[in-house]
Amino acid sequence: MVKEHAPHGVEELCEAGSDLYARALREGRVRSEDAEHAPCLIDFGLLHPDIDDIRWLLPTAPAAALPVLLRDIEDRITDQRRREERLTAAFEPLIALDAQLSSPADTPTITVLDGLERINSAIDRAMQDVTEEFLAIQPGGTRPPETLAEAFPRDQAILSRGCRMRTLYQHTTRHSLPVLAYFEQLDGDAEARTLDEVTERLFVFDRTVAFIPASKDRSVALELRHPALVEYFATTFWRLWRLATPMWPLAAPQLSEGGITQRQRAIAGLLVEGLTDAEIAERLGMNIRTARVHIAKLAATLGSESRAQLGYLISQSGIVERGQ
Repeated sequence: MVKEHAPHGVEELCEAGSDLYARALREGRVRSEDAEHAPCLIDFGLLHPDIDDIRWLLPTAPAAALPVLLRDIEDRITDQRRREERLTAAFEPLIALDAQLSSPADTPTITVLDGLERINSAIDRAMQDVTEEFLAIQPGGTRPPETLAEAFPRDQAILSRGCRMRTLYQHTTRHSLPVLAYFEQLDGDAEARTLDEVTERLFVFDRTVAFIPASKDRSVALELRHPALVEYFATTFWRLWRLATPMWPLAAPQLSEGGITQRQRAIAGLLVEGLTDAEIAERLGMNIRTARVHIAKLAATLGSESRAQLGYLISQSGIVERGQ
């Protein structure tokens, strides 16, 4: 009696199938009746009949079978994506209709936006609806010119409607020529300020809707419409704004006691916290090479010969406390 064969995917061959396929590769062929307890090998194209003698099955070379199997998987994924697109297209008018019929109390206060396309689409709608104020926090260093070029028409449209735009960057952006040129081109009530550290990316429109990232790679975001949450983020923005330094006029770095720059003082605080070079660079929106240059200069100024000694000398110097 042949044991019943349980269905399974090709990525997890059953034990009987694995053994028979390996034997077929070693011996060059197996008898047709041997595959009765492993029909998956024929289904997956790993064994095929010998046209000269149908009593035998020949193995398909693994190097030839793998691309075919992968192509089948890719085809199924493509088909699923097409079904997803058709389903989304079918529901979009129904969602729009429901939104028109629903009262404000029925509107979701937190919406998860999965994928850059959905995120950008939701932000574009908010930018089209804003009438008074757009607040933005943009962490990191300089922004790519192509990103700025893409954002320019949307930002200018907001300003042309009489809205004000306030943007918080990190200090590493202060001398970014693309960003400086970008703000020079904008016509309207637009201002930017900088801090050593800022929060994650944040957009707030008219204190009615806010957007924050929900994943490290920013492929998932949250659209927030709960009044308390939006007000909290707007308040956080303005508190940071009052602590920030205006982008204009540009000034040379100010030296503190002992010849330590503001940037080096910020790095000193993070070194005392025990952060690595990479973590310091990420927190301050600079590349790791620049961070290490600042650390080396800081060490030279304080006369440090090791990382451990540098932390001790920073603590003893009081430069972190004076910077607070």
